Amino acid sequence: MGRTAIITGGSSGIGKAAALKLCREGFRVYEFSRTGISLHGIRHCTVDVADEEAVTAAVRSIYRREQRIDLLINCAGYGISGACEFTAHEDAVRQINVNLIGTANVCKAVLPYMKAQRRGRIINISSVAAVMPLPFQVWYSVSKAGINSYTCGLANEVRQFGITVCAIMFGDICTGFTDARKKSEKGDSEYGGCISRSVRKMEKDECEGYTAQAAASYIMHIVKKKHPAPLNTMGIGYKAAVLADRLLPCRAKNYILYRLYGGR
Repeated sequence: MGRTAIITGGSSGIGKAAALKLCREGFRVYEFSRTGISLHGIRHCTVDVADEEAVTAAVRSIYRREQRIDLLINCAGYGISGACEFTAHEDAVRQINVNLIGTANVCKAVLPYMKAQRRGRIINISSVAAVMPLPFQVWYSVSKAGINSYTCGLANEVRQFGITVCAIMFGDICTGFTDARKKSEKGDSEYGGCISRSVRKMEKDECEGYTAQAAASYIMHIVKKKHPAPLNTMGIGYKAAVLADRLLPCRAKNYILYRLYGGR
C-alpha cells in the first residue's frame, strides 16, 4: 500500500515544494491550508490549523479514506515583527496559536492513528530563531522555541509506539513568507529607527537565502533518515550558529544578535 502524508501550509513556499516532492516519492499527499486548490496529485483540505475541531475532523476523514497516516509535516506558520512593547496582545496570541498551538493540534489529531498502527513520523518546521531570539521578531522566536521544546518532549512520550518526532530549524529561506510577514513599525522613531532597519536587514537576508526547493530536499532527507536527531539544521552556516548557541555564554550570544539585528 502507498504511504499517506499530511502536510500543513502546503499551498505555498516550503510546504508546497515539499508536497510536490512527496508526490514524486509515491506518497498520497493531503495538504492543509486556509486557501488553496488540489493539484499535481495533492489533495487540498481547507483547514485553519489553529482550529482544533476542524483539524480533528479533517484528519479523521483522511484516515477513514486511506486507513493509514504515515507522515505528518507541520509547515504552517507566519511571522510578525515589531517592538515587543508595541505588539498588540491579539497579534502575539495569534502568532503563538498558529505557529505553536497549530502544530500541536495536528500532532494531537494524528497520534491516535499512528499509535494504533505502531509507526509514523512527525516533522515540525522550526527556525534557527528558536535558539537565536531575534530582536523585533521576538514573538516569532518564542513560537519556534516552543516548537523545539514541544518536539523534544513529544518525541520521548511517543517513542514507545514506534513514532519518531523531530524538528527542522531552517535559517533564511527565500519564499512568500517575507511578503506575508505582518509588520508594525509603531514606536520606530522612539527606537531611533531600529525597528525598520532591523526588519529590512532580516528581509534582505531572507531574499538572499536558500530556495524553497532546497528546503524541501532537506525535508525529504529527514523523511528518509532512519534515526533523525530530535532537532536538525540545514546549512553549514546555520549549523555553526546552533553550535555557537550551545557553546557561547548567553551574554556573548545576545550581544552578537544585538550587533547583527539590533538595528544600530
